[in-house]
Amino acid sequence: MEFADFSNPGEKKKLIWAAILGLIAIVFLWWTFIGFGKSTPSAPARPSTTSSTLGSRPSSTRATNNVNSAPEPQLADMSYMQEVVLQGPAPSVPEPGRNIFAYVEKPVKSTASVTPTPSPTPSPPVLLANINPQNVYARTADFTLELSGDKFTPDMKVYVDGRELPTKYKGPQQMTASVAAAIIANPGVRQVKVQTPNGSAYSGVAQLSVAPAPTPNYSYVGIIGTPTHVDTALLQDKNNKEILSVQRGDLLAGRFRVTSISEKEVLFMDANLKIKHTLAMTEGERVSGAPLGRPTPRVDSEDDEP
Repeated sequence: MEFADFSNPGEKKKLIWAAILGLIAIVFLWWTFIGFGKSTPSAPARPSTTSSTLGSRPSSTRATNNVNSAPEPQLADMSYMQEVVLQGPAPSVPEPGRNIFAYVEKPVKSTASVTPTPSPTPSPPVLLANINPQNVYARTADFTLELSGDKFTPDMKVYVDGRELPTKYKGPQQMTASVAAAIIANPGVRQVKVQTPNGSAYSGVAQLSVAPAPTPNYSYVGIIGTPTHVDTALLQDKNNKEILSVQRGDLLAGRFRVTSISEKEVLFMDANLKIKHTLAMTEGERVSGAPLGRPTPRVDSEDDEP
């Protein structure tokens, strides 16, 4: 069996074209999988100096690499690089000029304040339940203050407005202290406290009220002298404007006793509180039919005859 008739011109052409196509296929497959080796890049073509115009593009004959062939990466030569050392001091650089239009705004402080939660006050280790008396009058004499409570100890002292008082320990529930007249000389409230000298044990605070002492509600408006030198003071009641004649030893308002009479003042003693009061001579308020000054005393040698 014959594959082809070489005597036939048509068959001969077919065989030639088949051989050419097969060779082309072999070459293409060789180039695809194996390649033809590394090609040396050609130097780029310089633009021609005989270009007719300045804006003409480079010649299209510039050599180009094959798009499918990727060049191998090469490391740069770093041998020519070296450390640079500056000699001498660093050059001075002038400061930039001030920009008058640039300013910094001060931060606004927040006025909101957080109020801390107050911690509860611990209970005093010593109990001060009561004091006696709780109310006194100013300008009275020395007196004894009695204190009752619990957990009193012999080393504890009584303090009034921070001043230590002479204290007597009578037991865990009772103490006494001597209060001087100078402490209650003026009206007000005094703070009473029991504690040890170092303050390790202390009690709560009790209040001692000091009230103003009662005073005579009169005005000294005159004096009358007698031959026996027993002077009579003229007092005017401030409530009803009544004129009263009093002598030494008289008791007014049930508590103020006259102790001395002179041309300048009248002295009283509070019979209850033992407090001295002084009334200076004044003109008082005029009342019809009442003398407002010391009358002229009668002279014994005066002749009554005309």
